[in-house]
Amino acid sequence: MTKGEDTRHAIVEEALELVSTVGLEKLTIGSLAAATGMSKSGLFAHFKSKEQLQLQVLEEARRRYIDMVATPSFKEPRGVARLRSIVERTLNQWEEDLPGGCIFYAVSAELDDQPGPARDYLVEIQREQQKMLARSTQMAIDEGEFRADLDVDQFVFELGAITAAYHHFGRLVGDPKARKNARQMFEGMLARAQAKE
Repeated sequence: MTKGEDTRHAIVEEALELVSTVGLEKLTIGSLAAATGMSKSGLFAHFKSKEQLQLQVLEEARRRYIDMVATPSFKEPRGVARLRSIVERTLNQWEEDLPGGCIFYAVSAELDDQPGPARDYLVEIQREQQKMLARSTQMAIDEGEFRADLDVDQFVFELGAITAAYHHFGRLVGDPKARKNARQMFEGMLARAQAKE
């Protein structure tokens, strides 16, 4: 990386930390300048608009999710071991990576009714994650670990419900049992999905 690329990357990482707690809308060149100690004009040289900055933040979050959750999980054997790795890494490393927890949940309520490039990109990221989970679930069926008639779409929906509930109860409500409850919910899903011997 060049010095300019290094600086840009450092700015985006700082912006990601901010967004996880204050949201995309409150992320401005001014607030980021204050957080990084840079001038507004210096930041503007790297990001020509607030929209471009928001997209860079979401892109960095996507990259981190792939590095932290998807890539290591896909080194696990096909099937339940891989799904378990995705869920555990999401509940542990991913949810704990940023001060506000999962960046995608942190900004989803903010963007769900706001058309534009940031919302479109967030939807693309979420659909990408759904496809990854569907592929992993289908592999568990193909490996004979899950029953052949399992509704893959329903299973993926329920996986999403686990992480959404964990984020809500763990972050907003502050329930100390949120992680334990999320794991129990996942184990219940696995038990119901298992192929009968």
